[in-house]
Formats: sequence, structure tokens, C-alpha cells
Amino acid sequence: MLKRLFLASAVSGLSLLAGAVHAAAADDARGHFQAIAAGDVDAVMRAYAEGAQLHWVGGPLDGSYSGGEAIRGVWAKFAGSQGPLKLQVGAIEESANPKGSTVSANVVFEGKARVPVRYVLTFRDGRIVNEIWQIDPKLSVAQTN
Repeated sequence: MLKRLFLASAVSGLSLLAGAVHAAAADDARGHFQAIAAGDVDAVMRAYAEGAQLHWVGGPLDGSYSGGEAIRGVWAKFAGSQGPLKLQVGAIEESANPKGSTVSANVVFEGKARVPVRYVLTFRDGRIVNEIWQIDPKLSVAQTN
């Protein structure tokens, strides 16, 4: 009986922990999108783990970038060319386990230009290790934030 009670408590605790990890990744993703929209390159960069990768697919910044210096350069160019942006975030989907989380969302940034993005972020230890920024001209977003 005691063994079953312990096992049930352990499973319950792991479920709560998974839920906390799950919520944290979505919040981190929203914060990342907001920092991009604000043009706050320093805040954007705080989200990345050492050795992170950014894959920008489409548009003038198309390419793969590795490490802080390269990624900072991309975001500085983007912020400089766009200025402050209005942000629309569609439904955020997450997959999480104890090793990390993947967050995907449809996001539209609007300012000097409309930039529709299919976003995929991979987090480990609460930091972005891989980011895919896919320009998707057909994308429409029902705002949820």
C-alpha cells in the first residue's frame, strides 16, 4: 500500500513538473516574439543558449547563423530595417519532455512591412538552442495575445 502511494505521488509530481516546463516554454516564446517586435536586440539575445542556431528561411536575411555574434548581427539588421512592430501571435503549440521543449506558432510582425512567420523554437534548460524563422507569405493569424 505504501509503495503504491509513493508511486502515485511520484507520477503526480512528474506530471506537475512537466506542466510547469510546458508553460515556461510558451511564456519564453511569447517574450521572445515581443522582444523582436520591440526591436530590443539585447532582450532577444538573452533568450539564446551558447552555440544556438538560427535558420532564417526566405527574405533578405535568408541563411543559417550559428553563435551569439552571428545571431546578434541578424537581429540588429532586422530591428534597424523595420523599427518597432505590431505583433500578432496565433495559437502556440508545445511538445515537452524532461530534456527540452519545442514551441511552434504562426506569428505576424507588422511595421514598415508585413512579415508573416511560421516559428519553431527548441528550448533546452530554458534557453533557445535552435530557431527556425520561416517567412510564409500565405500565413494569416487569428490574434490570441
